[in-house]
Formats: sequence, C-alpha cells, structure tokens
Amino acid sequence: MRNLLRGAALAAMLMSGTALASEVERVTHGVIVTPDQGAAKRVRVLAYGDAAFRVTAVPASDLNLPKSLMVTAEAAGDPVVTEVRGLVTLKLPKATAEIRLSDGRVQFRDAAGKLVLDETRRRFTPTSADGKPFLATEQQFNRGTDEGFYGLGQHQNRQMNYNGEDVELAQHNMDIAIPFLVSTRNYGLLWDNASITRFGNPLPYAHVGQGLKVSSGGKPGWKAEYFLDDKPAVTRQEPFIDYQFIRDQKNWPAAAKAQTVASPESGQNTAGVVVGKQNVVWSGSVTPEKTGMHKFRLYSSSYVKVFADGKEILSRWRQNWNPWFHNFELEMTKGKPVDLRVEWEPNAGYLAFYHSDPLAEPDRHSLWLSSDVGRSIDYYFVGGRDMDEVIAGYRGLTGKAEMMPASAYGFWQSRQRYDTQEQLLGVVREYRKRQIPIDNVVLDWRYWVDDQWGSHDFDATRFPDPKAMVDEAHALNTQVMISVWAKFYPHTENGKALDARGFLYRRPLDAGQKDWVGPGYANTFYDPYAPGAGDLYFKQIAEKLVSKGFDAWWLDSNEPDWHSNLSIEERAYQMGSPAAGPGAAVFNSYPLVHVEGVAGNLRRAQPERRPFILSRSGFGGIQRASAALWSGDVTARWDDFRDQISAGVNLSMSGVPNWTHDIGGFALEDRYTNQEPAHVAEWRELNLRWFQFGAFSPLFRSHGETPKREIFEIAAGDPAMYDAMVWYDRLRYRLMPYIYTIAADTWHKDGTMMRGLVMDFPADRKTWNVDDAYMFGPAFLVAPVTEFHARARDLYLPAGAGWYDFATGAFFKGGQTIEAAAPRERMPLFVRAGSIVPTGAALNFVGEQPDGPIVLHVFTGADGSFSLYEDDGVSPAYKQGKFARVPVKWDEAGATLTIGAREGGFDGMEKKRAVSVRFYLPGRAVAPDFAESPQNFVYDGTAITVRRP
Repeated sequence: MRNLLRGAALAAMLMSGTALASEVERVTHGVIVTPDQGAAKRVRVLAYGDAAFRVTAVPASDLNLPKSLMVTAEAAGDPVVTEVRGLVTLKLPKATAEIRLSDGRVQFRDAAGKLVLDETRRRFTPTSADGKPFLATEQQFNRGTDEGFYGLGQHQNRQMNYNGEDVELAQHNMDIAIPFLVSTRNYGLLWDNASITRFGNPLPYAHVGQGLKVSSGGKPGWKAEYFLDDKPAVTRQEPFIDYQFIRDQKNWPAAAKAQTVASPESGQNTAGVVVGKQNVVWSGSVTPEKTGMHKFRLYSSSYVKVFADGKEILSRWRQNWNPWFHNFELEMTKGKPVDLRVEWEPNAGYLAFYHSDPLAEPDRHSLWLSSDVGRSIDYYFVGGRDMDEVIAGYRGLTGKAEMMPASAYGFWQSRQRYDTQEQLLGVVREYRKRQIPIDNVVLDWRYWVDDQWGSHDFDATRFPDPKAMVDEAHALNTQVMISVWAKFYPHTENGKALDARGFLYRRPLDAGQKDWVGPGYANTFYDPYAPGAGDLYFKQIAEKLVSKGFDAWWLDSNEPDWHSNLSIEERAYQMGSPAAGPGAAVFNSYPLVHVEGVAGNLRRAQPERRPFILSRSGFGGIQRASAALWSGDVTARWDDFRDQISAGVNLSMSGVPNWTHDIGGFALEDRYTNQEPAHVAEWRELNLRWFQFGAFSPLFRSHGETPKREIFEIAAGDPAMYDAMVWYDRLRYRLMPYIYTIAADTWHKDGTMMRGLVMDFPADRKTWNVDDAYMFGPAFLVAPVTEFHARARDLYLPAGAGWYDFATGAFFKGGQTIEAAAPRERMPLFVRAGSIVPTGAALNFVGEQPDGPIVLHVFTGADGSFSLYEDDGVSPAYKQGKFARVPVKWDEAGATLTIGAREGGFDGMEKKRAVSVRFYLPGRAVAPDFAESPQNFVYDGTAITVRRP
C-alpha cells in the first residue's frame, strides 16, 4: 500500500507552496521511505526478528541488491508502523526504528524507548572498480558519543575500545576484517559491505610529507641518509618515506643498494638476505596546521625506531616478508614544529610512514563507517539487553557458531614444519611416553614435491605412507590436522582441472608472478565464487586427503595472499573474476566463501563428524563454517605477544568464539633462531609466558619456526620451565569440564569464551579500556604477563564482584588495582566470587576417562550457577538435542549447593559419576586442590543438595 503524507505534513506543504516528494510505502516486514531531501533517494527499513532491523539507503531508486554473503537470515516480523509529525516509526517487541521523512535519517531505540543509535552524516560518492561504476559509501552515527565500541574483527595495534580510534578493515596475514561492532549501549551494527572499509576517519591516512608537511635543512621533504657498513652511501631529500610494496623498491638509490643472497626457506616471500650492514635514517621537522591528537601509522619490517624531539616513541621488529602497521599518537600544537627521526635497518624489507590530522571532537568520538566500493549503504541494527544478547542477535543474522570436536580444546602441537612422516610420529610418541597431555598434531605445508603445489600428493621419499602415519597417530589417541591451501601451480593435474572450467584466477598468472619455493613457480588461487568451483576443489581434497583419515583442515593464506607485498590495488585487481566481479567489491569476503564451501562439503562427506577448520582470515558469518581463526604469522616479540590480547578479545566480541595464536610467535629474530647465549633466557621466558596465555585461550596451540616448539625441546635444560609448561598443559585438561561447557555454550547459548571485561562489568567504566586482561568464561580473570623479567603486574579487579587468587585462594574486593604476584612459572589468575568451576581427572587426552570423577569448586561470596555440559564430543547430534546438562546452583544465604537432576542425554553417556565438592571462602585462603574431597558422592542423575561445612 502506498501512502502519501497527510495531516500536518500536507498542511505544511500547502502553506509553503513547496511540493514535497516524501512518501511512505508499506512493504512486507517494513517500509520504504522517499525523503524530501538528502543524499538518499530511497530508504528501506525491514524487521529481522524482534530486535533487529536492516537499513538500506540508495542515491537512486533501485533497491535490488546482490544477496548478502554475510547474512543468511531473511526479513521477519511484523513491526507496528505509525507516522506522526514527519517521523515514521517501526516498533518491534525489543527495538524501535524511526525514519525522518525530511531527510531519510534513521535512529533506533531500545526496548525501554531510550535512543541508542542515531544517523548523522550520509554520503555517496561515484567511483569505479575494474572500469565498472560503483559508489563509495559513508555513514556516521552518534556524533560526540562516549560509548564504548568493540569487535570489528582482529587488529593487532593494541586497540580495545575503538571510540576515538581509526581502524581499516582489509584482510591481511595478521588482520581480520569483520564489519560488526557491539556497543556499551547494548546494540550491534553489522555493516554489509565486502570492500575495504574504515571505522573512524573515512579518509585514508596520507604519507608524512603529503598531508602533514615535512622539511629538513630549510628544504621541503625528509633528509634521507643511506649507509652501507656504517659508511655514508647516499644523502638526498625525499618528499615522503615510501618503500611499502614491491613496486616501490625501484625508488631505492642505486648507490645505496646492498648485495643480497637467496633467502633460506622462510615459508613466505622475501627479497633475499642482505650481505653486510645497511641503514637508513630519515630526519625532518613537521609543523602541524591543527592542534590536537595527531595519529601516525608506521608500516614496517625489520628493525625500526621512531623518535620525536629526541625521545624514542617506537621500536619494533617484524619479519621482512610480513610487514604491518604500528600505531602511535602525538599531541601537537598548530604552528609548533616537532622533529621526527626514523631509523631503519632494511635487510630487504619494507617501510612507509603515514599520518592523519585531528578530527573535530564530535567526529572523532562517533561511530563512522565508510567503504571504498558498494552499491548502497546497507547495515543491520541489532538490539539486546546486554552484549551477549547483541552477539546472539548477530549470529541470528549470520549463522550460529558451530560446535568443534571436544578434542579441539585439548593441546595442539605444531611446527614449521615436520619434514617427514617419522618426525611427526616421533613427536606424538614422545608426548605419550612422557605422559604430557596432547590431542592434536599438525602437518604444515610442503609435504608435497616442491613443484607440485596443489597436487595434494605427498613426497613419497619423506611420507611413504601418509595413511599409516594418520593411523598410528590415531592409535596414540591423537588427531592430525593438515595444511591445505587454495593455491595451485597451474601445471599440476588439479590446477589443470580447475583451469579447464574457468575456476583459476588468471591475472596472477598473466602478471608472471612466481613464488618463493626453490627457483620460484608460477602460481594462482582458485575462485570460490564461481559456481561449482568449491565442489571441484573439495573433490580433489577428498580423493587425496580426506580418504587418508585426516581429522582437521588448516586453510592457510586465505586472504588470499596472492604474492607477499603486492599493493592493495594489485591485490584487488588480481581478485577480479567473471563470477565475483571486481575484486575491490569483494575484497574482504574470500575467506568466508572459501571456508564455507569446504565446511559444507565436509559435512556432506562425513555427516557423522563435526568438521574442524583453522583459517587465517575470516569475515562476517565465518563462525557458521566450523572455523577457528588464528592471528597469523606474528613475531616472537614481547610487543607482539601483548598485542594478541586485545586482538583476540575483539575478535571474540565480533561473534567468532574459537580463536588461537602461535604460542611463542611464529617468526623469530636471528638472536633467537641461532639461540645466542645472551638471549636464551629471554627466549625461554617469552615462550613460557605465551604458553601460560595459550592455556587460557579458546584453543591451546603451539606453532612456529626454528627452534623446535615441543615442550620437551624448547624447555630442554630448564627443568623449572619444563615443569611449568607441563603444569599448565595438565591444568588445561583438569579444567576440561569447565572449558568444554563454555565452548558448547557458544552454540547452545550463543556465548563467548574469551570476554572483554566490559562484557561482564559494563557499569564499571574502568573496565572499558582494559586491554591486557580478560574473562575466560564466566569464572576466570586472566592476566598475561607480557614484559621480560616481570615478576608482578598491576591488575584491575572489576567492581561489583569479589575475587579469589587462583594460586593461593586469597580473597580481594573488586574495584581496585592490585599488584599481582607473577613468578616466572605462574601467570596471575583470579576467580570471580560466586563461580562454580567443575574440574575433572588428570588426562592424557580428551575423552580418556568419560566416567572420571568431577570436583565442583565453589568460590563463595555471592550466589552462583553453572550448567555442566556433556555430549559425545564428535558428532553433530547435539543439534538434535543429544546432550546432557547438570544444573548446579550455589545459594550464598543458605550456604547450600544444589546439583540438579540431569537434563537430557546422549548415546554412550555415563549414567553415574563420582562427584565431590570443595568450598572456598573469603576469610580462608586455600589453594585449589583437584583431588576428590571428603564431601563426595555418586551422582546418578537425581538431584542432590550439599551444605557448606
């Protein structure tokens, strides 16, 4: 039904003599508004359930858009639509949307009627991609807000609360773009665009020397001094610092070029290894035109330092083939110069220096999203009572987080890489011999003959019988994950088969790119967007690998990484295809389409098993694809270790619950690779601290380059380190009843395992910006130690709860910062009062003792509850209700613990379990004990009440 404006709006039109164009069209589940004026000619708002809306705004009339890659839900619900005083209102049971007829702006209210999200600036700018017309889009909300923003995927720049930050969403080895955020106002926003997107300032950063002017010696530009073996080679003026991509290396002065030799195998692209010492120093004076906080981004590899007015403000290292950004800020005054100095040891690496002027304060503190390429502004508002409910709403739009096999939550041992079948099996045998718990071992890349990438065939000289290898690992109760790329050498039989049907990207081949293996080989990726390509890709995997019994699938380099250190423009161009259209329009979506295709085929091929996929990248909805994500090829540095915390927490708050990282860091400086005596102690401590963090991450996984990362290898000669690593490994398995329950809750309750403190303590503003601690499930406050030689650390205990030191049982009140003890062998770990933590028997692998005893640890001081979960740990039968719950409730006032009647069941379930209870009290410091307690009984599924002694 089409309704022209009536009443007051019509009267206003007649009095002014102006013909208003606004109209409201009622459509199924919502409305379409044609506003009087503004950038959007039509604005459509549709209901998605009882607390979510989709908003689509276009600068013309066409609202027929391509189907969303992220959103799988359909519009649903029948909002109550009213029109009063130029405002169209759509009311759902738990949220309300309002559209202004004057300009089409939309705002949203929560269930109580409080305004939580309000559009301000909206902009469409004509652009093109691959010669085709598109729009650059921009939408700002909540100017001048003080709310906290979280999510947006994984970004390793130590950003926790994004209010006031700039974040670029563009897939990279270590950066995961998920355009969903959640607010402390208890709403979420999913921005439905697959192109490169920016949160914060919509303008890309400019080189220092472009926007922010630089001069040196009275001349414009930087003074650039190039040295070879500490001797001056070239001095010249340069307008800006830009050696960011391969294409920029041609600008290097000929007289300053160092000799390079072929690099040893690194696993990635590299320009070689420099012979002799090479240094570059840039110095210049920058004079800002605006007063305020100026933001800088240094893109770098190798060793680099930045100084401002002589003070060191940044010192970082990154492997040469994997440069990335480091952010910093400087408070600067208009007209007052600041001397900047950049010192770099290139070693055939990459470097660029960027800057952004201050924004007006209301703009700086707003929700502002912009995308390079699109056809409309298209986003979803998700309401909720708390952040958990908002994340649940996001999954309602994009798909539930599939449950992983129970073994996935055990320990993973990996290495770059096991060169032979015997190496891999030898590691598993040694773990079992030493009775160190392990569930998974990983076979990384290059198990094939070098010139056969994509063949999925094994090098028979090194892996004579892959199926026998897998069978022996299984006999040792260990799962095997194998690395499988979307990359192909076109001369392989698999490559030819894909190419024959138009399923290989041609542009990388046309560019003549060669990779880093041996002499270098022409290579490309398959196009998962092409109908039928994913099925053929999987058929090849099934014939060669699934048939051999592998358990898990490591889908590496799926940004995709066409060729390390290509420019963004080159990457986008190479991603263009007849099926997907311009690569710039789908830039961030490749990992979702690729991984989802593999997951769907695995479910069809093995319907009795839950798939497990480890993916280096992701996009909105990736959680539905049985995928865990990891933080990429991070470096073995304390700074990078520290950056993992906020990266993992924000990824988790993006709706992706299963996340992991390379314990110890993937890539190493020579001082560690060579085990230089002066640095061995630091190397060991870094790995031990990272291992402690790993034990309280959603997935517990060790991986990296030489030296070897197995516990018995890396801790050899350091008994205290060895004992500590084994202790944390065994603790992980003791906590498996707790861990598997919170993992299961990601499906059954749309839960989040790794939780920003703001999720559980939003009323405590001090938690909003905490970026070095987090909750692991509802009970544990985890505080990693990320400084060498630190034996204590400051830790804020959130207000509104009491806290037990897990190491000693000592009790602390919340709302204070304490100095937490942190001996090298232990990480600060606290338990929230009111928590009920179930622990199990000492295990060597998950599922070893399905009838093992359970100890319920009750940390008194507040009421509490826990719903202990069990299922078969392997099959997808949980989706059909085949699981069991045991509700446990602590009543603080009555000093009683009630273990309720068992709910549900599953095939093979143990009907009886030995259960005992341990109580912890604020006035009595007792360290947790996993042994069965005197308060014990046999639980047979009927309710039992236990009183605190």
